[in-house]
Amino acid sequence: MMPGNSLKIALLGKPECHLCEDAEIVVQKVCARLSLPWEKINIEDHPDLYDRYKEEIPVLLADGRELFKYRTNEPDLMKSLSRRLSSR
Repeated sequence: MMPGNSLKIALLGKPECHLCEDAEIVVQKVCARLSLPWEKINIEDHPDLYDRYKEEIPVLLADGRELFKYRTNEPDLMKSLSRRLSSR
């Protein structure tokens, strides 16, 4: 992967959300395997994100586009991110 071709990955969630914690584990593992940086965003710190996603977390965004809401697993996320990387 060439510099600048990385996806911008963001996991939206909030503290004390068990689905968010589960998603974070999956995102950590998959992004580590693909050498992708990612960030965790607490929607409670962003009123616009909170208003939009308060009932739909966790949400994973890649370059600002929703990849999943609520749940994912390692094989599905790996396939989705790999496909996006290969299309760059």
